[in-house]
This record gives sequence, structure tokens and C-alpha cells, in this order.
Amino acid sequence: MSDPSLQLRRATAADSAAGRALIHAVLAEFGLRPDPAGTDADLADLAAPYFSRGGDFVVLVDPAGAILGTCGLFPLGAGVVELRKMYLAPALRGRGQGRRLLDWALTRARELGFRHMTLETATVLRDAIALYERNGFRRECGGVHSGRCDLSYRREL
Repeated sequence: MSDPSLQLRRATAADSAAGRALIHAVLAEFGLRPDPAGTDADLADLAAPYFSRGGDFVVLVDPAGAILGTCGLFPLGAGVVELRKMYLAPALRGRGQGRRLLDWALTRARELGFRHMTLETATVLRDAIALYERNGFRRECGGVHSGRCDLSYRREL
């Protein structure tokens, strides 16, 4: 069940350190490595790489302002947006917050005029994969650019 005390808000550059810490902790939990020079270069500033391209990035915060979740939309061109950096603190998993982040992403991508959404993920993220597949994402062959990811998905918006 979704917790109404948790707020979804647009990320700012000031959120970068806390967002990066959450993402790195989740990666470590699943035995995945951060890639600050490549896939994770956008974590230096959660806002600019997304907003400057016509995308968006939000953080899920508790009443004290602590970042407990992240989710970004990174435009790739030709009506395609990539779902990036969708991470959630362990205590919130299984409580509807992952679905909340994904619902925001799908709705916001449509509002921004995108027609397709892609994402890359890793096989060890089984719950996330199940969420994606329940929500219409279909596996694609190839197309993986991140060194820690081994699966690629796509869906129509």
C-alpha cells in the first residue's frame, strides 16, 4: 500500500549527493558496481542531464526530506525515452512505491510527448523485472549499453 506521507517531487542539483548515496547502496545490495565515469555520470547532477534534454527526474522523499527513491526520464530522440535510475530504499519495497515511481514515469513520458520507453536492467533485480513485465515492458534482444546490465526492455506509450 502506498504511503501518502511520502512525496514525489522534481529533483534539484542539491539532491545529487543523497540520490547518489541511495543508488550506490542499492547497487551494492545486489552486487552491482557503480560506474561514475560512464552509466552513472548523470549522478553528479540529478537535474541538468535530464532537464536540459527535455526529460525529467524525480525523487521520493519522506516528511523530513530524506530521499528514499529516484526515477529519471532520459530522452534518446525520435520519440523514445529511457527509464533511468529507478531505485528504491529497501524498507519501501513491496509497499507500492515502485509502482508509484513507474506510474509517474509512464504518465510523465506521455505528457512530454514520447511514444516509446526503453530501459536496461540486470537479471539480479528480479522484483523490478517482474514489475516492468507486469506493466507491459517486453524484452528486446541486444541494445544494452551499461556494463552492469544484461537485459533491455521496451514498451509503447
